[in-house]
Amino acid sequence: MPDEGVTVITTTDKHNVTVTWREFTRFLDAGKGSQVSGISELKKYFNHFGYLSIPGNDSFTDVFDNELESAVVQYQQKLGLQVTGKLDTDTISTIVSPRCGVSDSPLKMHTTKHFTYFEGTPRWEKQPANLTYAFSPNNMINYLSLSDIREVFQRSFSRWASVIPLNFTEINDYESADIKIGFYGGDHGDGQPFDGVLGVLAHAFSPDNGKFHLDAAETWSIDFGKEKSNEAIDLESVATHEIGHVLGLGHTPVKEAVMYPNLSPRMKKVDLKIDDVEGIQQLYGANPNFKMSSLSESENSSNMGVGLKFTSPSKWPSLLVVVVLILLLS
Repeated sequence: MPDEGVTVITTTDKHNVTVTWREFTRFLDAGKGSQVSGISELKKYFNHFGYLSIPGNDSFTDVFDNELESAVVQYQQKLGLQVTGKLDTDTISTIVSPRCGVSDSPLKMHTTKHFTYFEGTPRWEKQPANLTYAFSPNNMINYLSLSDIREVFQRSFSRWASVIPLNFTEINDYESADIKIGFYGGDHGDGQPFDGVLGVLAHAFSPDNGKFHLDAAETWSIDFGKEKSNEAIDLESVATHEIGHVLGLGHTPVKEAVMYPNLSPRMKKVDLKIDDVEGIQQLYGANPNFKMSSLSESENSSNMGVGLKFTSPSKWPSLLVVVVLILLLS
């Protein structure tokens, strides 16, 4: 029996069914004090991404307790959401959207900017300032040509090279490359197993590890005009994001930035924003040929405030988010 004073939200889902992120939509509007069958799976999600510690008995309960409320608040803060401490529409829609598998928590927030770094602020110290990368000879996908994949990554590496004094060169020798890129499925030996379609899209490790893994189960796309799947993920967007991790950047709450952790299907986001550039230049300095003013001018008309939202007396914005959630579940 639930504790006295605890609100019970009933559900028809069976306990022995593996809960996926999409099923978290049924926790909409749950708040502290409620007991929701299966909310222990949501606690595992927050634990995976660094917002919630494993309890002393090594078992999460289905009670929306103080610890979960604190995790929700931290999550909302770090992902630029309105801080309510509740599983509101914006929070749930962000939780169920695909994202990078790198944890948000072992990162130290910069005191005056939004960008973050890995613990200890690691960076590549290699001299001369040239990093090599290579593709796994055994772990690739066969529905995109290697030449197309190589072009995508060349463009992604070039974006970062254009703002810092660091060059990237593709080589054939996978074992000797600084950065090793491959597509993997499920448990692939690095302690960070992939979870299938959508969910975690990819992960990369901090300097100077160089491992860069993408989930082979995803429908990777280089051209949404040719790839019609509603679950298609833009390879170039994910590549550009994960390279940021390889170089030492963590996640940012600035939604427009490349280093924001979430990326919806059929979304393309490859252009570095001021937050991305300022963060990486703190680690490596500036490319002498790059002018921040050119980037600033292109963003002047954009609202870069963290957590700022369009407000309207109508209900259409909320209804739009609900429609998106329904499409994700369909």
